[in-house]
Amino acid sequence: MATIESNPNPRFYALVPCAGTGSRAGTNGPKQYERIAGHPMVWHPLAALAAVRRIARILVVVAPGDGFFERNPTSALVVPCGGATRAASVKNGLYELGRVGANEHDWVLVHDAARCLITPALIDKVIDACADDEVGGLLAHKLTDTLKREEGGRVAATLEREDKWLAQTPQMFRIGMLMQALERPGAHFTDEASAIEGLGHRPLLVPDGAQNLKVTYPDDFALAEAVLRSRAR
Repeated sequence: MATIESNPNPRFYALVPCAGTGSRAGTNGPKQYERIAGHPMVWHPLAALAAVRRIARILVVVAPGDGFFERNPTSALVVPCGGATRAASVKNGLYELGRVGANEHDWVLVHDAARCLITPALIDKVIDACADDEVGGLLAHKLTDTLKREEGGRVAATLEREDKWLAQTPQMFRIGMLMQALERPGAHFTDEASAIEGLGHRPLLVPDGAQNLKVTYPDDFALAEAVLRSRAR
């Protein structure tokens, strides 16, 4: 990839990891292809990303052999380079963005395929908040529920919630910085922000509402369906 100095006007790219199996969702196949509000789940975040004109290109990372987008064409670039973990899929996707012209100073917004309630306004919000930041950041929702720690199915402790946030997506970082974070040997990450934290950086928290949930369990489908149907009225 080009050096940072060679690109004074960074572009914005979107990367959607779409290689998971959704084992907790109770579906017969990958949950991201289950229909919600009349469309496959992944269609909703792709539509929201496509509506943000500042995004130069959307790249979708699918598992090798995944034929969904062959049967359902999209304007996004679909690459069968999914890995065994989310981090591997994202890292492979970053390499593919480099192959189509992105460089290390460009921004990438990584968004979960299962966060189907994202809106163009929220995507613009994270871009506006992070575009001039030295690190980047993520949409997040401040925790309001009482937080418990469990041992053996019983409460072991009540944890302080005042400084706790629920990490959401998109998570927006420079491509070069995120690649460096994901390539650290022996590191394990649950999201892009935690990888960036591993480099000693402190990502910006961009406040979000509770609706940007990740569809994970069977009950989540009905909730997402209700929200999307209400927006269509």
